Amino acid sequence: MKNRLFILLLTISIGTCAQDSLDIKIGQMILTGFPKAEVDLQLVESVRQGKVGSVIIFEKNIPAKNSYLALKKITWAYQQAAPIPLFIAIDQEGGRVNRLKEKYGFPRSVSAAKLGKSTVDSVKFYGEITAATLAGLGINMNFAPVVDLASNPDNPIIARVERAFSNNADSVALYAEAFIREHRKLGVLTALKHFPGHGSSMNDTHLDMTDITGTWKEQELTPYIKLIQSGMADAVMTAHIVNARLDQDKLPATLSPRIIDGLLRRGLKFDGVVFSDDMQMHAISKHYSFEESIKLAIQAGVDILCFTNNIQGSQERTVDKVHAIIRNFVEDGTIPASRIDESYRRILTLKRRLGGKAEIYYQDELTRLQNQLAEKERLLQLTLEKANSAEAETNAIEKNGASKTKKKKKK
Repeated sequence: MKNRLFILLLTISIGTCAQDSLDIKIGQMILTGFPKAEVDLQLVESVRQGKVGSVIIFEKNIPAKNSYLALKKITWAYQQAAPIPLFIAIDQEGGRVNRLKEKYGFPRSVSAAKLGKSTVDSVKFYGEITAATLAGLGINMNFAPVVDLASNPDNPIIARVERAFSNNADSVALYAEAFIREHRKLGVLTALKHFPGHGSSMNDTHLDMTDITGTWKEQELTPYIKLIQSGMADAVMTAHIVNARLDQDKLPATLSPRIIDGLLRRGLKFDGVVFSDDMQMHAISKHYSFEESIKLAIQAGVDILCFTNNIQGSQERTVDKVHAIIRNFVEDGTIPASRIDESYRRILTLKRRLGGKAEIYYQDELTRLQNQLAEKERLLQLTLEKANSAEAETNAIEKNGASKTKKKKKK
């Protein structure tokens, strides 16, 4: 896989066919779904042409019989057609947002809310079960964990359906990290969602625009800050919420340069892959045209645009249509080619980590622990040196005092 990727990158970097190169780069920025529980030949051809870089799995794509093997064959077919390895993604959070259900023979999953009332070990246990299932199926990107806070218990799309670990930001970060670590052990990438925080909303962005200007709190950024700083953020998924405290123009976060390029990239120093939430959700599609939403999302800093064709009442969006629109924007100068190159670099940097092995994870963990131990020893040595210095200074003072006393007695 790595050799195939290297050869392709080398060909692109030295090739003279700019058109082909641009097509491939744009293709890496597109995620799509497919309609049935079988391989879609039209999608296979789009994958083969390099016009799509990510595919998403929903429950409708899971064969009812012999589900594990049948789904594995589907993901394998798409991956084999890809000139660059695909992100094969799924929303497998647990609980209500659970595509791989027990009725298909998959392991039981538990909601984030239930895990948040349990121990970190429970998160690890169910996180490992989830990751092992995904890895075996050839699914390498889990759009989880949700790091929104359960700040509004009546939130119809987060707290009410048990998608948040807790209303405490530190607890969310702790549980999310445990979940991510179990995925990394088995070579499955994860995406934090929904940036910059969906927990305080009153409405569902699948249905229409929702404004959280009056309810959002800065602590909703805490899980992102902690996980980015600790190197645990593989990717981030945006929310379609409006927050005038972060963007005075009231653009949804997915379309906002202030929120993505400004806050996430420059403010929080995240240079990884940014996925949009589904661009066909009505918070976007009811208020922005197809072309306008694509343009604004890319200009804002989104790297991979998701068109899942899974939102009820949304118009079907083909890979060819999305690809052609992006290419037209580049050709007429609306979107600079350098902006496409930025996303291409981030995507390929993340894809180089696909198929990671457990021994690599444990080696990284060993290195991390060794560094921590070395730092503790350094701090201990500094403490001992300070203590010795203080003791020596005290002894010198006492000795000097005793010397002065003796001189006084002699007089």
